Amino acid sequence: MILVFGGTTEGRKAAEVLEEAGKPFFYSTKTGEQEVALQHGQRIDGAMDAEAMAAFCREHGIRLIVDAAHPFAARLHQTVAQVADGLSLPAIRYERIFPPRDELLTWIDDYSQVPRDISSLLATTGVQSISKLKYLEAEGIQVFYRILPRPSSVQLAHEQGATDQQLCFYEDGETIDTPAEAILLKESGLSGGFRQKVETARQHGMRVIVLRRPTLPQGFRQVNGPYGLRRMVERLLPGFYALRSGLTTGTCATAAAVAEWWRVMGGRSPFTTLPAEVPVILPDGETIMVPVGYGDGYSYCIKDAGDDPDVTDGLEIRAAIAPIPSAQDAPISSSDAVPIPSVQEPEGIAPTPCEILIEGGEGVGRFTLPGFDYPPGEAAINRVPRQMIVQNLLAVFSTLHPSPSTITITISVPDGERIARKTFNPRLGIEGGISIIGVSGIVMPFSEEAFIESIHKCMQVARAAFAPDEVAHVVINSGAKSERYVRALCPQLPPQAFVEYGNYIGHTLQMATELGFRRVTLGVMLGKAVKLAAGHLDTHSRRATMDKAFIAQMLGEAGLDTLIPRLPAITLARELWQMIPPDRTEGFCRVVIGHCMRHCRPLFPAGELTVILIDDDGHCWR
Repeated sequence: MILVFGGTTEGRKAAEVLEEAGKPFFYSTKTGEQEVALQHGQRIDGAMDAEAMAAFCREHGIRLIVDAAHPFAARLHQTVAQVADGLSLPAIRYERIFPPRDELLTWIDDYSQVPRDISSLLATTGVQSISKLKYLEAEGIQVFYRILPRPSSVQLAHEQGATDQQLCFYEDGETIDTPAEAILLKESGLSGGFRQKVETARQHGMRVIVLRRPTLPQGFRQVNGPYGLRRMVERLLPGFYALRSGLTTGTCATAAAVAEWWRVMGGRSPFTTLPAEVPVILPDGETIMVPVGYGDGYSYCIKDAGDDPDVTDGLEIRAAIAPIPSAQDAPISSSDAVPIPSVQEPEGIAPTPCEILIEGGEGVGRFTLPGFDYPPGEAAINRVPRQMIVQNLLAVFSTLHPSPSTITITISVPDGERIARKTFNPRLGIEGGISIIGVSGIVMPFSEEAFIESIHKCMQVARAAFAPDEVAHVVINSGAKSERYVRALCPQLPPQAFVEYGNYIGHTLQMATELGFRRVTLGVMLGKAVKLAAGHLDTHSRRATMDKAFIAQMLGEAGLDTLIPRLPAITLARELWQMIPPDRTEGFCRVVIGHCMRHCRPLFPAGELTVILIDDDGHCWR
């Protein structure tokens, strides 16, 4: 059994990750005020001291503790670490993603360190901090307290001596409607809206004072995202999930590239040993640790597909760097530990004098036909893995402070050419080896029965997110990329309302009907859409292939007969986006959507059904 301490965004995400297993767990909050949908988890509320927590763990057979509480819940962190150590239980800390600390801000470690050279302060550090800041009023500083608009919070503020004139309330978390010379924030991370709050304060010309998050006690295994949490649970509690997750070839190539940088620089730095694991930042911003190894002139990562039936499982994916950085590029460090880089969003990556070139070596295929992320002749290393390699190396450069010149990272897979013959690569025009791919960086285990069951569980959680008298609305989509686009179209929906159908469109629509959803929005990209339009409600390549004759029919219906002779030359449906004139795209999309609706409507007959067709750049048609 697992015990989760939540009450935060991270707590809700942790519950969603554990729900995927379909097994019971406990979810604990201090106040019971957080709304969280649980199907298999059992809710418990109320604070626990060390004695009560230890007794609970013994009574309920707790084998793992997950601390997903607020970063500033220092007492709880200490209690969890103490109990875990005393009972010899593993403990995971689900930490937030924190941006690098901006040295232009004023950083403090305690409320007593607030600078006195200000005339007024807006404190956004929570109602519990009011008593700790009252001393500023005695020194002539006008203080306003921004708190949650809850009767319990207002009562507690009054009990600590705050007046109604001093109180203001969170509406959207970013708007500042109380003038003050300075603002006091907690280092709350990306999920706490820290960047937005800082930017808003700067726009108002306010001095920004930030209370650093407390240091975590020793003993926690840290993760900062859902993938990392699942993989850590799989490691510490084998069998909790029926199937293990794995890593994409893109993540393995990135880990090998990071490890190779450490290997190359290790010869001229104080490191006594090379790390057995390196941090890899995934596309969603979270960081996971990935096992690596070292060879003669290269570093490598063994592809771990988990329990997914992937022919690339076990392949050695290598990275080599050339030219070898010069001596003056050596990092300045005195630690043997591998520092986990500060997570930066792509637009926040600082300029670097280093140009990073990525090449494909032995066993990495090459594109021979158009329609991929890169033109014919380029190595079959897709856009997301390339971005991951660059982002991770820039993060390592930032951590180590070198000044490397242009470098080339060569990715190779010694047995890749042989294995590629067992994949769809030859049919797609990728020759000479495997592809380095992956959108999320993680491979979720595939088993038809288990996958359909996991969809059903997600649909149940989505339905539970709506009250009985609300219009239950679920947005189903094929994967991470399409979900990113449809989320922007439905920002009012809770996170649980977005469910991936993979290839099982028909099954998912039937579930929506059985569970009583009133609205379904189906997001689909062109590759699956042309299969669905032809009547294939399961779009897996084992059961459905691209029907060019039917595509020709749809082109004719859209008045695009002149394009039909060009169809034999295409290998991927998305090549149609380049073939169709921009001013005729909407007409073609309406034809495709119409055929999709014809096959989907019988499975969801009573509610409101919307089909959204999405192109590779995120443009949507409905």
